[in-house]
Formats: sequence, C-alpha cells, structure tokens
Amino acid sequence: MTRARTAPVLIPALLAAATLLALAGVAFGSTWIPIENVAMVLVGLGDATQSLIVLQLRLPRVVIAILAGGAVALAGYLLQRVTRNELASPSVLGVVDGAALGVVIFLAAFSNESNALILPIAFQPLAAAIGALAAIALVFVLAGQQAASAIRLLLFGIAVAAVAKALTTVLMLIGPIYRTNQAARWIAGAVNEISWSEIVIVAAALVPLVILTVAAARKLPPADLDEISARSVGLDLPVFRILIFILAALLTAAGVAFAGGIGFVGLMAPHLARLALGRGVYTGLIGSFVLGAMMLVGADLIVRVAFAPVEVPAGTVTAIIGAPYFLFLLMRKQRNDG
Repeated sequence: MTRARTAPVLIPALLAAATLLALAGVAFGSTWIPIENVAMVLVGLGDATQSLIVLQLRLPRVVIAILAGGAVALAGYLLQRVTRNELASPSVLGVVDGAALGVVIFLAAFSNESNALILPIAFQPLAAAIGALAAIALVFVLAGQQAASAIRLLLFGIAVAAVAKALTTVLMLIGPIYRTNQAARWIAGAVNEISWSEIVIVAAALVPLVILTVAAARKLPPADLDEISARSVGLDLPVFRILIFILAALLTAAGVAFAGGIGFVGLMAPHLARLALGRGVYTGLIGSFVLGAMMLVGADLIVRVAFAPVEVPAGTVTAIIGAPYFLFLLMRKQRNDG
C-alpha cells in the first residue's frame, strides 16, 4: 500500500498522538497533575490550585508551542516545495534570525531610560515580520538567477543569518532593551512566560495566513514544472515563487514572534511528513503542521522534565537534533549531485 493511500489512516493517528502529547505537556512539570484531572480542569470542574497551574502556567506554553511549531513547519514545507530544495527552511535561509533581529530592533528602539517598553507588545509580531521579509528578500536577491541552486541558497542563507545574529548580539549588548533576559531567552526559542493575550495575537495573525496557504496549495504541483511549462497551465512561476517566499516569511514571523528562535523545525517536519504521508500537497501541509507542533511541544516537555526547576529554552533541543539532520541532508545531496 502506498503512502498516499495510508494517509487517511495516518493523519488521524498523528492527530491523536499530538493530542496525547499536548495533554502530557500540561500534565508534566514540577508538580504532576493526572491527565484525568487536566481534563476536569479543561471542562471547568477542577480545583482552584490545579486550575491555576493548568490554565495560567502550562496550557499557554503548550498552545503557543503548537501554533509556533506548526507555523514554522508550514513555512518550511512551502519553501521546500517552491524551491524544489530539501535544504530550504526558515532557519537555514536566515528567516528566523531575520525575525529575531526585527524583534530586538523593536525592543531596543522602543525601550525608555527605565528599561520599559513604550509601545504595546502587540507590535512585536510586526517587527518580526519586517525582519523575516527583509532576510528572505536579501537571500534571494543575492542568489539572483541561481536561486534554485541548493548550495547557493545555503551559502547566502547562512551568511544572512550570521549577519542578523551578529547585529542582534550587538544590540543586546549596547541596549537598553526591554526585559533583556527575556529577549535572550526568546532568541534561544523559549515558550515559557507566554500570556493568553500574546497567544490571541499569534492566532489572529495565523488564521488568515493559514487560509492563504491552503488557497495557494493548489498551485504548488504546477510549481514543480519549468517556467515555460508552468506558464502554459496559467501559472506565472517567478511571481508565484515571490508570493510563496513572502507567505513563508510571514508564517515564520507569526510563529516566532513570541515563541522565539525555533531552529530546524521547519526543516525536519516537512521531511518527516513527506516520508510518512507521501508527496500529496494537502496531506503534506497537514502533516507538516501537526509534526511541527509535536516537535516543539515535545522539546518543551523534554527540557521541562529533564532540567527542572531550571527553565531551558525548547529551541536548544530542536537545534541539537536538527543540526545533525541538516548535515545529513547536505551530505546526501552532495553525494547525489556527484
């Protein structure tokens, strides 16, 4: 049986696994709360102490991990499909670091002498979006006509990411930056200390972006064609690619605006979705989102249990796992290219 035929079975199984992982993410912590008690709290029947822990401390970080991991994974799926490049992802192409630079510029520019933010934190996703768009635009402008080249994209993406990371470090050193410690943890990719108001902002940004992603998905198969063939079926390939790059950057910005620099989720989740579910566009989108969400929820759960009571950013786990996976893909591509 082909992977495409097993997708209707595997997708519900993935959703069930994601639900169990999310419940585990709420149940585990410095204090264990049985899953049946978590369920009672979620339906409004839990006691006051457990309700406080679940609803105000643990559930927000699980929800933001789902939204952020899923959004970055969707962005990675779009980039890999439209470039036909398995190495393409928001972290590799400098988009995550560009978003980080945008956020830190925002925090530095709008912090006063008392180290307090003078603008609403709701503007932070906009700053992330500007930084992400600037980064991906710079990568593809530098790559020029050879943007389809995996190595060329990789080199310019690494260069842009390095410059963005260096500028971010300088800004954090010279300050003043609102909540500097939190900004440092944000860059590492931490989902703790998230409020429901921030989750509402992220969700409000993601809903239209996900709708646009689904609408654009029907044109992804023709994007596999060369430019002349794509034009013959009514697709202006260069314009479509630019639109997908913008959409991927905005998805990344919305995902990392408050969760921080999540490394390599956008690289790994689409690969795993393709291996499990085949190359179908809509199954790939669903699988990428669910697997990306599971990766970040799982990473946060690991650091919460393994390093308690110290709060270690979840992005460290995704980076530790993702970096060797990236090197594996790079070496495999070099062997295949001869």
